[in-house]
Amino acid sequence: MTRPVVGVIGNTYNVENRFVTQLVGEANLRAVADVTGALPMMFAGSPEITDIGALLEVVDGVLLTGARANVHPTRYDTEPSAGYEPYDENRDALALNLVEACVAQGVPIFGICRGFQEMNVALGGSLHPEIRDLPGRMNHRMPRLDNGDIHPDAEVIFADRHEVRLVPDGEFARILGRDLIRVNSLHGQGILDAGDRVIIEGLAEDGTAEAIRIAEASGFALGVQWHAEYDPQSNPINRALFQAFGDALHERKRAA
Repeated sequence: MTRPVVGVIGNTYNVENRFVTQLVGEANLRAVADVTGALPMMFAGSPEITDIGALLEVVDGVLLTGARANVHPTRYDTEPSAGYEPYDENRDALALNLVEACVAQGVPIFGICRGFQEMNVALGGSLHPEIRDLPGRMNHRMPRLDNGDIHPDAEVIFADRHEVRLVPDGEFARILGRDLIRVNSLHGQGILDAGDRVIIEGLAEDGTAEAIRIAEASGFALGVQWHAEYDPQSNPINRALFQAFGDALHERKRAA
């Protein structure tokens, strides 16, 4: 049997401030290839290029990755601010509709960081543009040096930084075999209000939503706020999540 295919969403970047490109972090592609046993296939995060119906005829699942750009605040009825830029409105336009289509058709979908937030917004939920501004919340953004520069060591950036308490007997607890995990943290936005059918199954110690599932979805439909793609080859938590995603991909491939 041929391998399942996973569509991995692209992000809009301007190379040298002149060339509009679509980029995907290689860690996402390697996570799919190394752990799920599927073939990763990047698709453009733009509705002018990618037709959702045609895409879902080709892929067996979708990975919504993290990204530098935030979901545009107007997508969840909040005023935009220069302090919350950059944005990728092309990806917003495609990804939010894609989430709905995957859930409706039972196509396995796994959202990571921005992808997690897109899943919530697509189902009517809201985000806080800067979660650390809420009373009692920690700074969830990536570590920086004293001068404000991003820390040069990836192992420091992606190190586990806080605990996540999972709902007992929930889908994540079932997959991971435990109720308490530790994860990395590299995000500014976070879930404010959960969308319709969005079930929060994991909370950081400060109350920030970290793991969600879509209720009554006929296929795999999970999202995590942390960057699970960084080290699933060696991290047992992230590996188990990608393996569960892979199991859903292979099941859909067999049923096709």
